[in-house]
Amino acid sequence: MRYFKIVAILCFFLANQATAQEKLTKEERLGEWFNDAKLGIFMHWGYYGVNGIGESWSMYHKQITYDDYMAQGKKFTAKNYDPEAWAKLFKKIGARYAVLTTKHHDGVALWDTKVSKLNVVDKTPAKRDLVAPLVDALRKEDLKVGLYYSLIDWSHPDYDVVFPRPDTRKNYPQKNQNQLSPWQRFLRFNHDQMKELHDQYHPDLWWFDGDWEQSSEAWQAESTKDTLLKWNPNIIVNSRLKTYGDYSTPEQGVPVVRPDGSWEFCMTMNDNWGYYPSDTNYKPISQIIRTFVEVIASGGNLLLNIGPKPDGTIGDKEMERLEALGEWVNKHESAVFDTKAGLPYGHFYGPTLLNKNETKIYLALFDTPNNYISLKGIQNKVKSIKVVGNGQELSFERNGGAAWNNIPGILRIEVPQAKSLDANVTILEVELEDPLKLYRGHGQAVELN
Repeated sequence: MRYFKIVAILCFFLANQATAQEKLTKEERLGEWFNDAKLGIFMHWGYYGVNGIGESWSMYHKQITYDDYMAQGKKFTAKNYDPEAWAKLFKKIGARYAVLTTKHHDGVALWDTKVSKLNVVDKTPAKRDLVAPLVDALRKEDLKVGLYYSLIDWSHPDYDVVFPRPDTRKNYPQKNQNQLSPWQRFLRFNHDQMKELHDQYHPDLWWFDGDWEQSSEAWQAESTKDTLLKWNPNIIVNSRLKTYGDYSTPEQGVPVVRPDGSWEFCMTMNDNWGYYPSDTNYKPISQIIRTFVEVIASGGNLLLNIGPKPDGTIGDKEMERLEALGEWVNKHESAVFDTKAGLPYGHFYGPTLLNKNETKIYLALFDTPNNYISLKGIQNKVKSIKVVGNGQELSFERNGGAAWNNIPGILRIEVPQAKSLDANVTILEVELEDPLKLYRGHGQAVELN
């Protein structure tokens, strides 16, 4: 009898735990890890790298026929794919999560999906699941796992396309589905593939794409989000599930105005997402690092893209940039992690960050300053100012202001020695005696929170 009571109590406890989990707010889910991640790596890997053409879009824009596009699969080998090396690299450079394209708009799945024969196991020399080993490697390195999934599938026979396409029904088993409408069959297909990805890999983040082609009602976006939360109450979903995402996802152009809420900026290193060897317009290392600083200073994460080759290796130009970014991140770790968006516009002419208890301000110098560095509107007494990653202590003094009216004037900071300046972005740490109070005008001191 006592045994049954214990079991009943345990069941009650677990039921209450599940109920509590299901009630997690968006802010609680994002706050668990996403808001502090700062850096993620995006991986666009697929057939398109064989010919070095636009991922999926080359079909859409009729730059290549459907059959010729799919023929690329014969050379998609993944023979040098080393997911453990990828994960170790991502960890080393300071990334906290990674997102892999499990299926782009072309419909080609990188895992052994049972609802489509259009996958790398059935159609390519790779002949194996490419998602599972990377998920395992990322988890081993304590990195969060994001799975990119295209809601649209330009190969599916029940999905209308604007370019010529042969009969593809042989690749999509649809037994006992005649009673469904074409769109119902497609929605079931999407559901079944997402269920496979959840059951096999248990992602921490869903990175959807392609939602623009249909309405929220057509996608059944609300019920899809509910289903994802039912499968995993801690799941995070990007903004491309119509209005049912958890955070915004601007692409390629850094927002000039700080976005509201949680956000992530996804960016390529050159002008293409997949492996595109003829595209040599790579962003300079300094631009990538500056972009990273701009993004985290506005409270976002940078999702930096790489396009692995069909054999599974990462190109030299991308490796060079990943390594350089990692060196900068590791040198400035105290200013990158456990910090949040910085000062409002006008206090410092450049990006800034604050530590969590707002006793330290981090100032980013993109260029070598002249004469002195100016910081305005800081009511607090300053304990020290130093160069992060170098340790040089900088002298400082105040000018102007009116103490009787809570006007602090300008804090003038010594320009660091040339040898203390970072080749890409220099960070100064301003340590305060107590939590930050700002002068915003009219003789008033304000706290940010």
